[in-house]
Amino acid sequence: MEYRIDEMKASDWPQAADIYMEGIRTKIATFQSEAPGWEDWDKGHCKTCRLTARSGDMILGWAALSPVSGRCVYSGVAEVSIYISKQFQGQKVGTALLEELIRRSEENGYWTLQSGIIRENSASLNLHKKCGFREIGYRERLGKMDNGKWHDVVLVERRSKVAG
Repeated sequence: MEYRIDEMKASDWPQAADIYMEGIRTKIATFQSEAPGWEDWDKGHCKTCRLTARSGDMILGWAALSPVSGRCVYSGVAEVSIYISKQFQGQKVGTALLEELIRRSEENGYWTLQSGIIRENSASLNLHKKCGFREIGYRERLGKMDNGKWHDVVLVERRSKVAG
């Protein structure tokens, strides 16, 4: 399958939000229950390092960074979000997106990328590990889904060898 990775635009959000909702419905991708509108999503994410994988006009997946803190000492630390459309999972789209996100994050001065991944989300844990993230711990029963199920969250991070 042919696709390209490029910057996410506001006009991509409807498709990206649909992919986000696919993740939400799994109950192991995020503790969110709804995809936000573009304006709220835009405010919560870094202005750089917002990527889509696309084939023609179709978004296959997306990845973005969000700041972990407004304090200047954490300016090079960001949280990773990555979501792949169910129909394109297992086709290396996630690997390509995360590798490109890492490359661009380093170009933009990020020295640490981190993610909190629900323990049952083995695909995401494996993807992050494959791309150089290491497990640094977990938070037990951190979040409870609307179905009453509690989940542990595994904390992973990747420290750049070229930035910071």
